[in-house]
Amino acid sequence: MTKLSTNAIHGHEHSDEYGSHIPPIYTSVIYEYIDYELKLAKFIDRGNYLRYGREENPTTRALERVITKLEGTEDALAFNSGMSAISTTFIWYLRPGDKVVIPMELYSSTFVLLSNLSQKFGIKVEKVWPSAEDIVNAVDSKTSLIFVESMTNPTNRVIDLDYIFKHTDLSRVALVVDNTFTTPVILKPVKYGARLVIHSMTKYFGGHNDVVGGAVAGGKEDIMTLWDWRRVLGGILQPFEAYMILRGVKTLEVRFEKQSTNAKVIAEYLAEHPRIEDVMYPGLSKNPYHDIAKKLFEKPLYGGVLSIKIKGTYEDTLKFVSRLRIIKRCPSLGGTESMAVIPIKAPARFIEPEHRLKLGITENLVRLSIGLEDVNDLIEDLSQALS
Repeated sequence: MTKLSTNAIHGHEHSDEYGSHIPPIYTSVIYEYIDYELKLAKFIDRGNYLRYGREENPTTRALERVITKLEGTEDALAFNSGMSAISTTFIWYLRPGDKVVIPMELYSSTFVLLSNLSQKFGIKVEKVWPSAEDIVNAVDSKTSLIFVESMTNPTNRVIDLDYIFKHTDLSRVALVVDNTFTTPVILKPVKYGARLVIHSMTKYFGGHNDVVGGAVAGGKEDIMTLWDWRRVLGGILQPFEAYMILRGVKTLEVRFEKQSTNAKVIAEYLAEHPRIEDVMYPGLSKNPYHDIAKKLFEKPLYGGVLSIKIKGTYEDTLKFVSRLRIIKRCPSLGGTESMAVIPIKAPARFIEPEHRLKLGITENLVRLSIGLEDVNDLIEDLSQALS
């Protein structure tokens, strides 16, 4: 079996009459019938024919083959954003009266989506403490879906997927995992019974802060059903964006390794800094989620995202962020550039205030996404901003 980095580069399995190794950007929206009997011109390997750009595109399909191999699933779909991937999954899978179990710490837009679905379609959403034990205990006969992030945003709690797998009947309850923070470089959720794996490809897959996209990977039958929902909802990833992510994902493994290495060095530095109250990063041996991460992750890497608490007030936190020079003040992660954001103003703003307080998402919390810059330059930037 070929390894991840090889699949990332060669997994598209593209070939054409010109011998082109790089999948071209197919901008055509329409594909001609081969005769007046309306026989379609070109067969796509999923079992569909090329007919209309809202349904299939050869460039997008090449990316989907790469995603399939990276996550170790049977098939995958590419969407025009991570939220499009999540919303299409929820709209397909959930029925009125269904119960969804989620941790109380999730990306805010996912909360908003589930809240709207709950109000409009009578879906019950139960929010629990972000631990595998609490998630399993919340599952009952009405539960149809468990939705978790492999590492929570923004405090980097690692959900023990192995515990959920061993203590839940996943033939009756679907486990869906957002694997954006960890990527298949260190975690493949299907090994722990995940029915579907979701990515915001805007982050590590694209990797350069210049393209938006999402993905869902899973079994062939589920992906074909989701394909039909994507077709009618109009969420397909467009060919230029697919080409950009195909190019970006080739360096996923080397980028993720460098970002993780940089992040650990910075986490260790900040853990000893007198102006820092806490560092939330599972790569630190004293972190309460370090052992779970070591058990689940396939490499001794812990991602490029860490969160820190500044000693002081909200105003002190604003001053720190405003003084950063190399690290940019941007609400994303996983790119080549290092970025900083105050979670209560961005990724956690729709988490209920009492839950934010319980989770430790306070006014002095800053989330850092570490990029590919020289680590000493990043440390110097953090040092001068903290001084």
